[in-house]
Amino acid sequence: MTNVGGPAYAARVRALLRTFRWIPLALGICGCSSGPEPQPLPPPPSASGSQGLGGLVEGAAGDSVASIPGKPGAPYIYRFRQSEPPSDRFNFQDRELNFYFKPAPDALYIQIENRQNRPVWIEWERSMFLDPNGRVHKVAHNTTTFEDRFKAQPNTQIAGLQRYGDYLLPWGYLIDPGGSPEQLHIPLLPEDSTSPNYTDRVFGVDLAMIVEDRPRTYTFRFRVASVIPAR
Repeated sequence: MTNVGGPAYAARVRALLRTFRWIPLALGICGCSSGPEPQPLPPPPSASGSQGLGGLVEGAAGDSVASIPGKPGAPYIYRFRQSEPPSDRFNFQDRELNFYFKPAPDALYIQIENRQNRPVWIEWERSMFLDPNGRVHKVAHNTTTFEDRFKAQPNTQIAGLQRYGDYLLPWGYLIDPGGSPEQLHIPLLPEDSTSPNYTDRVFGVDLAMIVEDRPRTYTFRFRVASVIPAR
């Protein structure tokens, strides 16, 4: 059996990943009629990567602007629905913030727009991720590595009237990369013969923010609406 955490395995992963073309991250999701549409996002610093050996992912695959999430050639296609708060456009806004989402098999992509001319912060240490198996984790994002598992993650500031793009995944999905600096993790949802078993599963985040110097938690949930064979 392959040793996932060993240097040899990590070398094989890196060699395989170099054979793939990098795909830029973009959130091709429309906002609601009362808010501005999100702009395409450049890839976060460590978000470029591809589906890795044995179903592992380096960083996040960086879903393209295509409407169908997932890697090319996957045997099944996932369809998602935002169940909390309900939205057919994967977004939510209030007076201070606009949230846009793109669920995908490898991670949950997010864009946050600060609508006010004063900074807000994401509190990663208070945020939680509910995985598709019903387990609750801390939230990992594009700069989180396996070595950070015993460290406190610093808050992320979103300056006034600015947008912030990232991807989120369960902290417990991080894998030891065997001494390499890459962020290696298992995908949020499998893209193999087991995919149909995830129909109707729910996952999401409780995203802790500091808005106007007060803590506030935003809860978002997503449901796997269907899993269909790829044509």
